[in-house]
Amino acid sequence: MSSITLKNIKKIYPITAEEVKSNKRAAKKRKVDTPEPDDGFVPNLQITDEGVVAVQDFNLEIKDKEFVVLVGPSGCGKSTTLRMIAGLEEITDGELYIGDVYSNVIAPRDRNIAMVFQNYSLYPHMTVYENMAFSLKLAKLPKEEIDKKVKEAAQILEITQILDRLPKALSGGQRQRVAIGRAIVRQPQVILMDEPLSNLDAKLRGQMRSEIIRLRQKIDTTFVYVTHDQIEAMTLGDRIVVMKDGFIQQVGTPQEVFNHPINVFVAGFIGTPQINFFHHVPLSRKGNDYYITIQGRDIKLDERYQKVLKEKNVPEKEVIVGVRPVHIEKSNDGFTGKIEVSEMMGSEVHLHINLNGDDIVAVIPTANLDLETVSLDKDFTFNFNPSLIHVFDAETEENLI
Repeated sequence: MSSITLKNIKKIYPITAEEVKSNKRAAKKRKVDTPEPDDGFVPNLQITDEGVVAVQDFNLEIKDKEFVVLVGPSGCGKSTTLRMIAGLEEITDGELYIGDVYSNVIAPRDRNIAMVFQNYSLYPHMTVYENMAFSLKLAKLPKEEIDKKVKEAAQILEITQILDRLPKALSGGQRQRVAIGRAIVRQPQVILMDEPLSNLDAKLRGQMRSEIIRLRQKIDTTFVYVTHDQIEAMTLGDRIVVMKDGFIQQVGTPQEVFNHPINVFVAGFIGTPQINFFHHVPLSRKGNDYYITIQGRDIKLDERYQKVLKEKNVPEKEVIVGVRPVHIEKSNDGFTGKIEVSEMMGSEVHLHINLNGDDIVAVIPTANLDLETVSLDKDFTFNFNPSLIHVFDAETEENLI
């Protein structure tokens, strides 16, 4: 069994009393209230008397042979979580199980886990073959078995022809394949990947994403993958774990997280281009139905929201409305703004529309579109389907359904 269970995991990096004072002085300079010892005030990190809280209240069940992606902005705790699973960071509090085995105190080398790092970490004086064989030699496997395992891994990754080269003679994509090959040659029960594609250019990242998907189909193990790139998260993961400030925000399939973001942060982080937000939107009740009012236009909410809001008898309040750029459509009536930026992408055009001071991004297919109508400084009228919008409480920033 290669399942992973994390229960109430917390990671605190100790700091000195002088460092706490220094952070408080920095807070004063930024003209914010001086925090109490248990209040967080540094972006992405919480400072307590114990130290810097990098991860807290982290609970997750990763199934056997599942591909789970931890995604979030820099400093959210995703790499720290991965390193705690690997045993490279001590767990301050909570319980880690690999399979059914309590693993908090098991040495990294005894966890049967392989890790692929961002910077490849290849031995420069060893050939590709020697890099891949190194851990097997340390395990004192027979030479014939080592040769078989290395060549099998090389065939899966299509790097058989470069086994005799040194890392300096390889491209970035080839080096990353070797790093992955060094991980899978041991046939570990879990493979951890820490932003393995971040050093590659955009085209190569796309190719390597496809390689990882194919690799996952060929080898029978559990993957935990860390990235700040939500495109990688959406394309690779069976489930994605969205993190912020050391906390899990939402766990779900890529489609679940995209279609029903639990809060404003998740809605804004997942999706390219980023979702449009309308702030300070009144939610009102007219007769037995709920409406939102965006820039003077009343929009009746769809049945999903009507049902939940009526059941909870939600009072009239201010909300935040999210509309994804791909859900905005050119229309003869609706909202009219002026095009400030027009980005031609081939099959679609990305428009930045000034709507009374709000920057609204629309993704419009170019098929059957008169491109003259989407040029700079032109008025553009658009609308959107109310069944595709997201409505968040302005105070809590949580989705109302």
